[in-house]
Amino acid sequence: MTTVAETKDPSPRSIGHGLPLACFAAVAFATPFLLSGNRYLAFVAGVTMIHILWASGMNLLYGYTGLMPLMFAGLAGISAYMVVGLTAAGWSFWLALPVGALAASIAGTILGLPSLRLKGFYFTLCSLVIQTVVTLAFVYFSGLTNGDTGISQIPLPSFAGTPLSGLAYDLVLAASAVIGVVILMVIVQSTLGRRLIAIREDDELAGMLGINVTGYKMIAFFIGSLFAGIGGALYAPYIGFISPRSFDVLISMNIWLMVAFGGRGTIWGPVIGAVLLAPLSFLLQEYYTVKDVLYGLLIIVVIVAMPGGIAGGFKRKRREAAAPVDVAASRRSVK
Repeated sequence: MTTVAETKDPSPRSIGHGLPLACFAAVAFATPFLLSGNRYLAFVAGVTMIHILWASGMNLLYGYTGLMPLMFAGLAGISAYMVVGLTAAGWSFWLALPVGALAASIAGTILGLPSLRLKGFYFTLCSLVIQTVVTLAFVYFSGLTNGDTGISQIPLPSFAGTPLSGLAYDLVLAASAVIGVVILMVIVQSTLGRRLIAIREDDELAGMLGINVTGYKMIAFFIGSLFAGIGGALYAPYIGFISPRSFDVLISMNIWLMVAFGGRGTIWGPVIGAVLLAPLSFLLQEYYTVKDVLYGLLIIVVIVAMPGGIAGGFKRKRREAAAPVDVAASRRSVK
């Protein structure tokens, strides 16, 4: 007699995520080698890797905790400016990076305090105001940020006395994207992830069940801001130029759109969204008037056809396809 339990895979998590993770890691590390002959396309791929890291951090907050922090780019900017300033003062990039990322995490935790009282649209609006204030701070504290003029000719980090350029830096970015996805995967499958999901679904009920809603939201902000900070620290020397416009509200919106477009609350949704949307701003530079229209059309198509994003839509279809099999197996087990 066949039962439902016997028809299920004994380790769905390891197989379900292990194979896609291995494929993603292989593609991420192979891409710099495959594009090494075309520096422009390799550069676009490197920027995409940074956006995968950012989108994964945004997904932890938006997809798994139910918060929409539109000051995300501002946190990345805090780290970027701090790392640039510390390296200009003689610090090693590899020492400045954790300091800048930690500063972004602390700032994100403090700026996330409104989430303790504000929910939904009101928190989103508050985070939008915070992002605007952070951008204005980047503009008016010109002694530290050089204002709207920005900071150019940012040196590349060095390793063993040799500047990381080209293929070497691209591999660092690929590693950061893969590690970011792995960390998100581990968090989601842990007790922390399950409690964040409970808070997303109903924070009042989660509190009644004994979950420290305040504490776990702060933890989510700290970790998500760490993603933003590391990405910002890597972004500055890779681009070679930063300004307040590099980390304004439009950048926050783009990162959010990548998560929503790919599928929030899924591991691979942010990866799909970043891979599809991050290169558009570079590949459509000559058609900048078409770029915004294309962004809008893609978002509308996904919202109408797949409200849960691309990954969410496929996940739902897979469940619907598997449902009749489970019902049939249940009937056989009853007989």
